[in-house]
Amino acid sequence: MNDMIQILMGMLGAFGFSILFNMRGWKLLLAALGGGLSWALYLVLEPLFPGEFTRYFISAFFVAVYAEVLARLLKTPATTFLISCIIPHIPGGALYHTMRYALLKEWAACFQQAFHTVMLALGLALGIVAVLSGLNVAEVVKRSIAKKKGA
Repeated sequence: MNDMIQILMGMLGAFGFSILFNMRGWKLLLAALGGGLSWALYLVLEPLFPGEFTRYFISAFFVAVYAEVLARLLKTPATTFLISCIIPHIPGGALYHTMRYALLKEWAACFQQAFHTVMLALGLALGIVAVLSGLNVAEVVKRSIAKKKGA
């Protein structure tokens, strides 16, 4: 039951940020669905990958692929879907604890929590970059093949 609530909250968060990007109609619902699916994937991966970094990476990879597919199908910038769908993964709780330890001057815990927060953010960034880099390489290969056929 707790997982379903988390997934619904992920959808709600993605829905809210989609409104900020002036998304309407089906695009709004698809962005919300992406947020929920990405968080569901994160939860499903927990038994397989106990480390959060790996789950964040895989979830971000999924979100980036989802955003790119929807962008091409709906002729919308991928960024709007990417940002909306990644919202459930933003490590706000980890950042909160980092700041809390800093305010309490518990420096060892602060630096440990800060490292954890940065690693989660890095997992998100690397998942997105992996998809975008793969798409760029595919585009270069496609153009190279097209040039050779035309020459």
